[in-house]
Amino acid sequence: MKRTGSAVWTGNVKEGKGHLSTQSGALSNTHYGFNTRFENGPGTNPEELIGAAHAGCFSMAFAGKLGEAGFTPESIKTSAEVTLEKVEDGFSITSVHLDLVAKIPNLDQEKFEELANKAKVGCPVSKLLNANITLTAKLES
Repeated sequence: MKRTGSAVWTGNVKEGKGHLSTQSGALSNTHYGFNTRFENGPGTNPEELIGAAHAGCFSMAFAGKLGEAGFTPESIKTSAEVTLEKVEDGFSITSVHLDLVAKIPNLDQEKFEELANKAKVGCPVSKLLNANITLTAKLES
């Protein structure tokens, strides 16, 4: 299976502008630029897209681990905070923090944390990122 995303950029890094698109059409010429990445301008940026991808991937991986263990979630809500920092040779994504809140009947806290951590490590996006990935997991009753 292969999926594609594309970007078009014109101009220099500070005043230039870009547009992102995805094969599915979920993004179609979506604006991004210096102001959307390093300031709070309207549009998107690679880091928030990585965050959404990681949150989505982790949630599915966690649902898979739950299913393997015989549990069916009522809800899984994950957010991913991606940290972009200046390092000696430019910028780097140095960490991602996953914040999970889930409602899963008949699951105790210990098993919940075990399965959530297995999903964190096994998620394909986690495997891709060369960053410190942490997890806070809250089981709702």
